[in-house]
Amino acid sequence: MRPLRAVEFFQGTLDSTEEIQTARVFDTTLRDGEQSPGTSFSYDDKREIAAILDEMGTHVIEAGFPVNSDAEFEAVRDIAESTSTTTCGLARVVEGDIEAALDSGVELVHVFVSTSDVQIEDSMHSTREDVVQRAVESVERVKDAGVECMFSPMDATRTDEPFLIEVIEAVSDAGTDWINIPDTCGVATPRRFYDLIEKVCAHTDARIDVHTHDDFGLATANALSGIEAGADQAQVSVNSIGERAGNAAYEEYVMAVESLYQGDTGIDTTRITELSEIVAEKSGVATPSNKPVVGSNAFSHESGIHAAGVIENADTFEPGVMTPEMVGAERRLVLGKHTGTHSVRERLRDRGFDPTDEEVRAVTRRVKDFGAEKRQVTVNDLERFAEDEDISRQSETEEVRA
Repeated sequence: MRPLRAVEFFQGTLDSTEEIQTARVFDTTLRDGEQSPGTSFSYDDKREIAAILDEMGTHVIEAGFPVNSDAEFEAVRDIAESTSTTTCGLARVVEGDIEAALDSGVELVHVFVSTSDVQIEDSMHSTREDVVQRAVESVERVKDAGVECMFSPMDATRTDEPFLIEVIEAVSDAGTDWINIPDTCGVATPRRFYDLIEKVCAHTDARIDVHTHDDFGLATANALSGIEAGADQAQVSVNSIGERAGNAAYEEYVMAVESLYQGDTGIDTTRITELSEIVAEKSGVATPSNKPVVGSNAFSHESGIHAAGVIENADTFEPGVMTPEMVGAERRLVLGKHTGTHSVRERLRDRGFDPTDEEVRAVTRRVKDFGAEKRQVTVNDLERFAEDEDISRQSETEEVRA
C-alpha cells in the first residue's frame, strides 16, 4: 500500500510506482561521512547526530570504527547504549578490529576486505586465497559471539565476477546475515549495478545491502537501482558527505523511495532539513544551494513564469509528490533579475503593502534592474523600492476605506 503520508502521484508517463514497496536505511554519516577530507566529528557531535537519526527511525547507524582510537571506541559504545536502533561498528578482517567492535557493544559488526585484484595486490599485499580464508574466519568469529554480521567485499564493482561470487558463497556458508555490495570507487552505472545485485541475490540467502559512491554523480541512482534489483537496504550519508565525492545522499534516497516510488522507509521525513543543517554545521561541509531536497534553492522560485504558477498552485512547478513540508522546509519566492509581477505583488503584500497594478509594475522594474547587476534583492531592498514609489500600507488603505 502507498504510505498514508505520501502525496498522490500525478498521472503521466511516470505514474507506475510498483518497483519498490519498502526500503531500509543504513546511515554511515558518522563513519564514511566523517572520512570527508577535513571533517572530524567530536564525541558530542556524534551523539547529537546519532540521537536525531535514531528519533527519525533510521534502521542502522554505523557509529564508527571502534579500533581506531579510544575516543572512537567510547563514542561507538555510548551510541550503542543510548539509541534504540541497531548500531553498527566497522572492522577489517583483523582479530583486533573484530574484538574491539564486539567489545563496544554494537548489535551489528560490519567486516570488510578488499576483493579486487588491484587492491589485494597493491593495498593489502595479499592473495585471493588469503582473502577468502580471512573473510570466512572473521564472519565465523562474529557469529560465534552471537552478534549479527555484515560482510563487505570492498571494491566489488571492480572485482573479477567469478571470484566475487566465490567470496559471497563462502561467507554465506559461514553464516553472515548481510552482504553489502560496495561500489567503492563509484564506477557503477544503474543498469550494470542492477544486474550485479540481481546476480548476487541468486548466490546467497543473506540479506543484501548496497554502498555506492558519487564519483560520477550516480550514487543515489545506483542505490535505488540496487533496491529495485532485490537489495533490502542502502548505505547513505546525510548531505552525501564521505570519501572523495561522497556517498549516496540520505535525503535523496529516502525522498525518492517515499515520493517517486511511493514506497515506505519508515523515516520521519519532516526532520530531514533539520538533520541536514546540523550535519553541515558539525562536518564543516557547506551544503550547495542547488543540492536536491535540502539545498536552499530546492523549493525556491525566481523565474516569473514559475513563481506565478507556484503562487496559483505549487504543483505546477514543483514535483508535487514532494512538498517542502514533507522535509521540514519552507517554500521561498526569490526576487531577482527573472522575477515577475506575481511574485513582487505577493511579497509586497507579505510585507504589509497594498500596491496597485501600476505600483507593482514599477517595483518589478526596479527589482529586475537591481538583480541584473548580480546583486541580491533583500526584503529591505523591496521595502525601500515600495517606499520610493509611495505605496500605501494595508492598514492605511483600510483606514481610507473606512
